[in-house]
Amino acid sequence: MAKTKSEKIADIEMQIAQLENRQKKLIQDQKLQERKDRTKRLCKRMGLFESMLPDAVILTDEQFKSFLEKTIITEHSRRILDELTAQNAATLTPQGAGSAAHIITPPATKPAEMEQNEDTGESEERGNGARVTG
Repeated sequence: MAKTKSEKIADIEMQIAQLENRQKKLIQDQKLQERKDRTKRLCKRMGLFESMLPDAVILTDEQFKSFLEKTIITEHSRRILDELTAQNAATLTPQGAGSAAHIITPPATKPAEMEQNEDTGESEERGNGARVTG
C-alpha cells in the first residue's frame, strides 16, 4: 500500500521529533557527565592541596580566598601556569583542540595590589612586603 504525501510528511515529522528528543537526552547526559567530571576534579585537587598545606584547612573561606588571590597573582606563579598550559597546548591532539578553550589565560595587566618599585625595577606587593621580580 502506497503512502500519501501527507502520510510521508507525518512520518518524517515523527522522526524529527524523535531525533530532537534523542538530541536533548544526549545533551543532558553530556552536561551530567561534565558536572561529575568537574566535581571529581575539584575534590581531587582540593584534597591534594590540603595534603600539601594542612594548615589551610583551618582558614575561613574569606581567608582561603585571600591566600589564593595573593599566591596566584605573583609573576612566578603566572610563569609556571603559562609553562604548564603551553605544555598542554603542545600535546593536544586535533580532537582535543576544543578543550583548549578552558585554559585560563593570565590577565593582561598587573593587579592593583602590585606596584612598580621605581628604584629597583622590582614589583612590591602591598600588605606583606614580599617582593616579586618581574
